[in-house]
Amino acid sequence: MVPRPVPAWLLAYLPRAILRVLVAMFSLHICLIVRPYSISFCGFLFWNTDHSVKDGAMSERSTWDEVEGTWSHATEKNKREDTSDWAKRFPAAKGIHQSPINLNSRDTTFDPKLNENPLVANYVLCRETDIYNNGHTVVIYPRYKPGDSGFRPDSTPRSTMEGGPLPSNDVYELAECRFHWGREEARGSEHTVNYKAFPMEVQLIHWNSSQYDSVDEALGQPNGIMIAALFVQVGRENSGLKILTDHLEEIQYKGRMKTVATAFNPNSLLPDPMLRDFWTYNGSLTVPPCSENVTWILFRYPLTISHAQIEEFRRLRTHAKNEMPHNSEDGIMADNYRPTQSLNKRVIRASFQ
Repeated sequence: MVPRPVPAWLLAYLPRAILRVLVAMFSLHICLIVRPYSISFCGFLFWNTDHSVKDGAMSERSTWDEVEGTWSHATEKNKREDTSDWAKRFPAAKGIHQSPINLNSRDTTFDPKLNENPLVANYVLCRETDIYNNGHTVVIYPRYKPGDSGFRPDSTPRSTMEGGPLPSNDVYELAECRFHWGREEARGSEHTVNYKAFPMEVQLIHWNSSQYDSVDEALGQPNGIMIAALFVQVGRENSGLKILTDHLEEIQYKGRMKTVATAFNPNSLLPDPMLRDFWTYNGSLTVPPCSENVTWILFRYPLTISHAQIEEFRRLRTHAKNEMPHNSEDGIMADNYRPTQSLNKRVIRASFQ
């Protein structure tokens, strides 16, 4: 949405004080109602035209529950059975290139070509950030300038990634960051390394802005989506995630959104500035509709997060305030990961030996 100028006749007849109030209200409306895109946690990306915020809660014109019904990650006890039911409504979920997978050393092939065109992250500082509880996870939406309303001139710098396993000369723009974690520290990540899980996995969702006009158009298309993932282990406090963990209490319930007027640098989520050591394979979204044609890049070295920080994630709820949890769930947002899927003869390439 492009802000329209105030009509000249209105400037002439309205008292200046009233005009200032109207302009301020219009500006607030533009800031809060329009975001350039959103991705529901089903993994279905769509252009968003109406976000209304009330008492800290955000409701979308087209929510996943309204369009496709409810789905969940279920409890740890019933996880594999319940997530396998996704295929009954989302045919792509039974595809042969599904994610996540186990990164088994025996199935990994060293590919020196991955370092011939180094992977590069051209991330820029975000002046404001939206954090959102969608009932399945918490999502970070970067804003590239204060009051970002969706009107994005081509000259506005974007956070992008290129090189490595990505097509030559193609640039992938960062759309959002999402998180998966467990109730206990022995589980939580979606991918595993030699069958070992981590307490958390951070996923940075990118879309190919060289070949497609939007994240919606790129979804499910060849070379359309790239997800850069990082494992997280419990240790020292992560200063880069404080912008998130310091505000999780304010979005405890489903539908809550908080705009944080604190600078956020996506580079703080990358463990190695050189981005040299990673695995890569072709997979899918890990949530419905589980669309394939996703390039995965998983970094070898994990981030650290303090015990206090990960406990903030475990206090989140999958239901709205004053609503009952879905089915037999207790409403605690945790174990929000999909079990690993069959490799089906896919090749996992590594940039390191």
